Amino acid sequence: MKRLLLLFVLCFTPAAQAAMPQIELTIHKQTLTAEVAGNDADRMQGLMHRRMLPDNRGMLFVFPNVALHGMWMMNTYVPLSVAFIDEAGTIINIEDMQPHTRDAHSAKKPARYALEMNLGWFRKHGIKPGMKIEGLNRAPPPR
Repeated sequence: MKRLLLLFVLCFTPAAQAAMPQIELTIHKQTLTAEVAGNDADRMQGLMHRRMLPDNRGMLFVFPNVALHGMWMMNTYVPLSVAFIDEAGTIINIEDMQPHTRDAHSAKKPARYALEMNLGWFRKHGIKPGMKIEGLNRAPPPR
């Protein structure tokens, strides 16, 4: 019985899950590292259950289709800002999101990507809609 419990713990804890790929992105002379959520399971998990997000780190969601994607914060502890990004890498809009809410935050135009960072990160670095993100071409294709 103890072996079965240990196996369950090892297989189903967040540390046991495969790490997401990471890429470096640049926006308005600001460099950041983003984990890439490129498949359904990673996009659904997102930053849920994490207690903190280091400075200049975030999560890039790569969607398989260009659409009016939306985000919410259920089971997410860290307040976040999300930038919705078109296929060309241009920021469409930026939305602030509060932890543990089901409020929908959506792209104002069809988006290919969403980038989540700590709340206020974009504002702090003078990043606004219309600015271009460099390095998106290094993201693995969505699955």
